[in-house]
Order: sequence, then C-alpha cells, then structure tokens
Amino acid sequence: MQRRSFLTKSALGATAAAVAAPSLAQSNPEVKWRLASSFPKTLDTIFGSAEHFTKRVAQLTGGRFQIRQFAAGDIVPGLQVMDAVQAGTVEMGHTPSYYYFGKDPTFAFDCAVPFGLTSRQQTAWIDQGGGRELMRDFYKAYGIINFLGGNTGTQMGGWYRKEIKTLADMKGMKIRIAGFAGRVMERMGAVPQQIPAGDVYAALEKGTIDAAEWVGPYDDEKLGLLKVAPHYYSPGWWEAGPQLSFYVGIKEWEKLPKEFQAALEAASYECHVVMQAEYDSKNPAALARLIKNGAKLHYFPKPIMDEAYKVSTQVMEEEAARNAKFKKVYEPWKRFRQDQNMWASVSEQQMQNYLIAIGRK
Repeated sequence: MQRRSFLTKSALGATAAAVAAPSLAQSNPEVKWRLASSFPKTLDTIFGSAEHFTKRVAQLTGGRFQIRQFAAGDIVPGLQVMDAVQAGTVEMGHTPSYYYFGKDPTFAFDCAVPFGLTSRQQTAWIDQGGGRELMRDFYKAYGIINFLGGNTGTQMGGWYRKEIKTLADMKGMKIRIAGFAGRVMERMGAVPQQIPAGDVYAALEKGTIDAAEWVGPYDDEKLGLLKVAPHYYSPGWWEAGPQLSFYVGIKEWEKLPKEFQAALEAASYECHVVMQAEYDSKNPAALARLIKNGAKLHYFPKPIMDEAYKVSTQVMEEEAARNAKFKKVYEPWKRFRQDQNMWASVSEQQMQNYLIAIGRK
C-alpha cells in the first residue's frame, strides 16, 4: 500500500513551484507534449479541469514542460484516446477508463462499475487501498501508466420520456447506456444503445430511444433533454463515483526528468480535486434551475434498485469467473468496498442523514 497523501502531493506541488524558475529552467530541457481529451470544450468542467492540469505543469516547471490539450475529434475521436496514447500518436490522454470496457471489463475499475465506490472511496482505493498498484500492473500490457484525473461524484440516473414505476416499465425500453450498466440493463429487459452526446437530444425527440443517461445537473442542463424527456431519475447506480484518468505512454514517461515527473503527478492531483469541487459547487444550482424549468425529479423505486444490484453482482461474478485479470482486481476491490460502506454507515451517512432531515423542517 502506498502511503502518499494529498497533503504530501500538495506540499510537493508548492515546493516545485517555489524552485521551478531558478532550478528547472537551468537544468532541464524543454519538453512539448500533446494531450488528447475524450471530451468537447463545451463540457467546461471536465475539459476545463484538464486545462488546469496543463497550466500547472507549465508553472511547476518554469515553462519548460508544455502540454497542449486537444478536444475530442481534434486529433482522434473521444473513444479512441487510449489507442492514441498506446500507439504514440499523442503522449497523453484524459479519459474515463470504462470507455475501453470492450477491450477488457477490468478497465472499468479505474473509473466506475455498478454499485461501486463513491468519489471519496474511489480516491481512497486508488491512493491508499492498493488500487493504483493493481491498475498499473494491468495497464503495463497496454504500455500506459495512469494517474488520477478527476471525478464527477455520483451521477444522475438519466432522462426518461415516461415515468418508470415498476420493473415491467423497463421491458423493451431503449436507453443510451453502455459498458457494465448496459449488460445489467439488458438483463433487466431494457435495450442499451450507444449514442454520441451530440445525437442524444434528436434521438429522444424522435423516439429512437426512450431514455438517456449523461452526467449530472450541470452538464445535463446544457443538453436540454428535459424538453423531450422530462422525468429525471436518481441515483445513477452505475456511476457512484466515476473517476477520470490521465494516460501517459510508459516510454514517454521514462524519458521525462524526475522533476517533470513529480510536477505532472502533483498537477494531476490538483486536477482531481478541482473537478470534484467544481461539480459539487455547480450541481445544486443547476438542479434547481432544471426543476424550475419543468424537470420532474424521481428516485428509482426500491424494487428496481434491488433488481439492479442483484443483476450487477451476477454480471461481475460471472466476469470474474472467466477473466483472471478482472478477478485479480475485483476480489480485493470488493473487500475494500465492504469495509468502506461499513465505515460510512457509522460516520458520514449518519451525519448527512441528520443534516438532510433537519434541513427539511
């Protein structure tokens, strides 16, 4: 288990900033990299947090290490960022790992799986719970080293043209969703669809799909989906704490001076914190606006949640039985989740429930 903490990283960043101009500028070469993002510039919180990252790397290295960020489609499509890093087309990528579920479902542990870890728990698992070591060992086969790259927090359950009251309402329902969640939805009777964000509105408006999940209030508001699918559900049980990652080609990483490696890692931690803070700050007001403008907020009925949990567990256990790489991560991850939920039940959950209840009086 690694014992580095956010405090250590912050101290590292501060120290690097203090010495950058006088020392790094004199002793290190100029390095210029390209970073491919899986996101468009319109997603200003996700895309913007990576902009924060690139600026901090430059600041921490006295301008000697410059990373230029490109939006999805500028160099490669958003779903091909990992391939671009692996092939050496770009030195870095910023992406959610579950985009590569089709290559190996094990990728999802570096982002989110159904009924998985919350944002804080995911960070704890990666940084202190052995997750970093497990995932880096997995990534070696792809020639990639991964770094924390942000988290949205628990996402919403999506937009639905009609209210979902029972499991029967999900039979035949066409929903934009993929990965593990798509497998689970399919077993529950729904029909998962993979549709780019830019086409979701038109698909809902035409009735090509019946529902679509995206991110949360701040980003969802921009898509205008409430006009064609007014029923807004919570929670997104398939994304309790979806983490983004920075991918760096191992060969490129090993070429970097040690000071540049330290700056990159410190900046990735800053980016990780900034993204979650931004979403926590922006989502409440966005949700209030959505409701004011006609969004009908619902919570998935308990029978649906129970069935989703049961099926999710079945799907992951089946994957573990046939995929040794998946099992190697899944077994310790599962124990970590159990311990974390026990602790949350006697700490934050109790405090949060009280504050929520008293705030409603």
